[in-house]
Amino acid sequence: MQRSFIVRPAAMFWGLAVFAPVGVNYLAAFLLLACLLIVGIAGDWRERYARLRANPLWWPVVAYLVWTLVVLAFRPHYPQTASNLWHGFRIGFTMLMAMALTREEARWALRGFLVIAGASVVMVLLYRSVGFPMTELWRATLVLVGNKSINNALLFTVLGASAAVWGLAHLRNAQGQIAWKALLAFALTGLVAVIVTQWLPSRTSLLALLVAVVAACVHQWRKQLKVLAGVLVVAGVLVAALVWQAPSVQQKFELGLQEIEAAQAGAVSEGSWVVRFYMYRDTARMIVDQPLAGWGIGGWTEQWHLRGPKLLADYNMPHNDFLWMGAQAGLPGALLLLSILLIGLWQCWRRDDLIGRYGFAAMLVMLVATSVNSAMRDAQIGLSLLWVAMVYLRLAQPAPPVLPAPRSAAA
Repeated sequence: MQRSFIVRPAAMFWGLAVFAPVGVNYLAAFLLLACLLIVGIAGDWRERYARLRANPLWWPVVAYLVWTLVVLAFRPHYPQTASNLWHGFRIGFTMLMAMALTREEARWALRGFLVIAGASVVMVLLYRSVGFPMTELWRATLVLVGNKSINNALLFTVLGASAAVWGLAHLRNAQGQIAWKALLAFALTGLVAVIVTQWLPSRTSLLALLVAVVAACVHQWRKQLKVLAGVLVVAGVLVAALVWQAPSVQQKFELGLQEIEAAQAGAVSEGSWVVRFYMYRDTARMIVDQPLAGWGIGGWTEQWHLRGPKLLADYNMPHNDFLWMGAQAGLPGALLLLSILLIGLWQCWRRDDLIGRYGFAAMLVMLVATSVNSAMRDAQIGLSLLWVAMVYLRLAQPAPPVLPAPRSAAA
């Protein structure tokens, strides 16, 4: 019996909601979870459970959740324990929900994302040219306002990387000429680069876009080394000419280097990379002090207040989710979280086709964002970006084995 009729639109709604405020993201997540529970109660649970068990991410995600509970049981508790436990489990359940989708349901979720991402590009262009009404629903898409804007810039990055992947795969037409559709795809990638450097400026997004596009080239031509070498040279020239020569890009990276140098000299400010310098240094020391089970769920904030500069005491996450897990759940927690993303990347790498390449690019964006920002721990980012990346990964995964039909009572 087909029971996806309520799951498909719920999955699509979450795809459509990813640029909206975090409250709408939560609504979409709970709606999909409710639909999955309903179809499970109606008899769909065996098929979905088999799909989850067959997924290579099943045991890493389960181990990550179980280890979180072990640390919760045996390590100290803090005022921040409840919120950190919630976010830790939200991360795991977001992954599990994407893994539980059928391929068709995942396609509906992806369609929702692509529709709203395209519409958001149009809204940004209109806002920056002839004007577009500013509403709270789209404020973080049109102007830079906190971490939700960083999330939206990263979602634009996924769109731009996907466009580049499509353009590279359809580079030439039947006559051997460069296809105009490929040029349009590359134009969209270039437009995304403008958005994340000029209008929603994010060094994380720009870095992720460059990494994803170059990695897509490697994925596509990995068996044609001479072609790959030529493509990488051309890509390097284009990056140097079109991106690095842009004054705003130069200023951002120069500012980042200056902030790191200042932090190394002992300066304390709320500059982006000054904050990261102290967070990464002090969080690494937390892990060294408690490498096995960390300081306990929610322990990062407590330790940060004791170790970090007083000017930066208000932060509640270290802008790196692997360090966050390492501080509160030890090296096992950090490695389990890292293994989930690496296994997903490996699955996409093994697929030498367009679907695998889409997933590879999306997972790389997720990995870069998680490494230099709280792209899972912060729900402003971790509800939308993680969901989209996992939907791409779900589509790149092989179909699970088909369960035999249950025997009838007469048999």
